[in-house]
Amino acid sequence: MSVAEATLPALVLGLLLVITAGILLASTYGLFPGTPIFFVFAYLVCAQVPAPVDEMLPRLLVAVTSAALAWLLTMSGWAFRRLVGDRSGDLFKELPRTPLLRPAAFRDVQAWLTILQHQVGVLLAGGLALFVSIGHPYRAVVSVVAVLPPPRAAHSISRAVHRIIGTALGVAVTALVLLPGPSVWVLIAVIAIGQFGAEILIGRHYGAALLFVTPLALTVAHLADPVAVPTLLVDRVVETALGGVVAVLIVLAARGPARQHSRRLGGKRPPLNA
Repeated sequence: MSVAEATLPALVLGLLLVITAGILLASTYGLFPGTPIFFVFAYLVCAQVPAPVDEMLPRLLVAVTSAALAWLLTMSGWAFRRLVGDRSGDLFKELPRTPLLRPAAFRDVQAWLTILQHQVGVLLAGGLALFVSIGHPYRAVVSVVAVLPPPRAAHSISRAVHRIIGTALGVAVTALVLLPGPSVWVLIAVIAIGQFGAEILIGRHYGAALLFVTPLALTVAHLADPVAVPTLLVDRVVETALGGVVAVLIVLAARGPARQHSRRLGGKRPPLNA
């Protein structure tokens, strides 16, 4: 998209396709998280950065190399398990021996309802962000996808509250880092610390994790495309609040039909591959 300098309608169509494929893939292969957040984030970040044709191959090689390095680091635990054997004790949790496959996920009505909710949400948030001329409209879209629940998950607004409050506090932390105008090496250290904290906390408390995720994301954005720090910080808060509010409205709208469906089933959820 970025190489072809795609028009806005083409970008939107691509986003809707990414959401659909991402949710179906997550539901089929039991991916975590069960939402298309990483697919959407990667698509939007790449699409909004211009890529000259002569730079396409080097950028692709960097992406592939980075992905390969990440995979090797992830699989290093497998090698360590083989080395320590039973001496690992409680260091590792038990891993499933076979992948969790749900081949009938594409026939699941709940998966398609989730896709519809995500598509409506990103269109509303993205359209409003463009209307008010926010600096980075894609962040409002990402906020919606980060908050909306995956198929068959409880429809709760707590995640939206965590995201808005956590982002606001994370912006305050980022201000303490960026406003003094630190050196590049300090920013790289902040990115490393932010990544570590995010990985440790993201599965435990979403709001707390955003205290690290927000400085991480904004510091990377500032390094890649330096802008006035106050503008960067204000835009982040506004974009996150906009996306969070849109997600809350969709969650509340879907909560009633979800409860009625649950009552009709007697409180039981049908199997995904039924």
